[in-house]
Amino acid sequence: MESTKVKERIFLSSPHMSDEGYEMQYVQEAFDTNWIAPLGENVNEFEKELAEKVGSKAAAALSSGTAAIHLALKAAGVGDGDIVFCPTLTFSATANPIIYQNAVPVFIDSDYETWNMSPIALEKAFEKYPEVKAVIVVHLYGLSADMDKIMDICKKHNVPVIEDAAESLGTYYKGKQTGTFGDYGIFSFNGNKIITTSGGGMLVSNNEERIAKARFWATQSRDQARHYQHSELGFNYRMSNVVAGIGRGQLKVLDQRVAKKNYIFEFYKRELGALEGIEFMPSNEWNEPNYWLSSMTLNGKVRPIDIMETLEKENIESRPVWKPMHMQPFFEKYDFVGTGVSEKLFENGVCLPSDTKMTDEDLERVVKNIKGLWLE
Repeated sequence: MESTKVKERIFLSSPHMSDEGYEMQYVQEAFDTNWIAPLGENVNEFEKELAEKVGSKAAAALSSGTAAIHLALKAAGVGDGDIVFCPTLTFSATANPIIYQNAVPVFIDSDYETWNMSPIALEKAFEKYPEVKAVIVVHLYGLSADMDKIMDICKKHNVPVIEDAAESLGTYYKGKQTGTFGDYGIFSFNGNKIITTSGGGMLVSNNEERIAKARFWATQSRDQARHYQHSELGFNYRMSNVVAGIGRGQLKVLDQRVAKKNYIFEFYKRELGALEGIEFMPSNEWNEPNYWLSSMTLNGKVRPIDIMETLEKENIESRPVWKPMHMQPFFEKYDFVGTGVSEKLFENGVCLPSDTKMTDEDLERVVKNIKGLWLE
């Protein structure tokens, strides 16, 4: 008689605490000292340690990566009616803060070489909207955008750059950490990211004065006065000392997590790369990805939905590639510059389970189920 036992769930990318228990050491310290508010040594040290790790002069620990993008836009002077260029192939958290600032997003297409913002489409966007106030660049799934070309274009037009590196902590472009090329960089520590604080983010910049201002805004813009006084609009965006403790512990194992993500990607590429119609996310000689999510496109008899449905029956999580912003009901009224590359990537793409706790047995289980679709 066939067993009806439910197979253990394989997640797309779930939290992975260190085996050494680094996180609990810092969290316990926060409790022992009663510093569980958005203040304390863990917050200060996490900012310093993250800034040092990525090679930035200053950092502000915040409640989310979305909050970091919001404050980066504010720091860049984006306000009512300003135009901001934004990749269309991304999660909505990249674009939402543009609306928070009452600004106007213009969505930029991807290219097949990087899956990220197309420098060609970006140039065309500048021709159409020379008055643009800021450019947001995303490093999708841990793949770096072509930063030399993008930065050259933005410098030529004297426009500030904000890097959404939410998915690319541990990814390098020509030996330099993504998130540190632009005027501002942001990282996310959401539960599914390569390291997590359960929820949180970081804003980094070499402009220490602007980071200090961001911290001020993030603490309700409270003026230095005995009484509660506020001369500017503020936000409740600071990270708690408990959450920051988790982040400090996680940062110690970042390199291990990147190595495991790379192992997972290479396993999939080796086992599935020869199947008809499969093409994996691109690699470039200047790119050292963290491979946050191993993703591929299909152009044959097997479609992404076939893989996702097959894996789901086996209690294995997978996802489509992000649906482009210009195709979203909320954002479709805004302009899009490009040729539809992002739409093709969405239509043909699938993200495979990339959880760093996966064993070889788990990986073989995923691969076996996918391969079976080519035998039908």
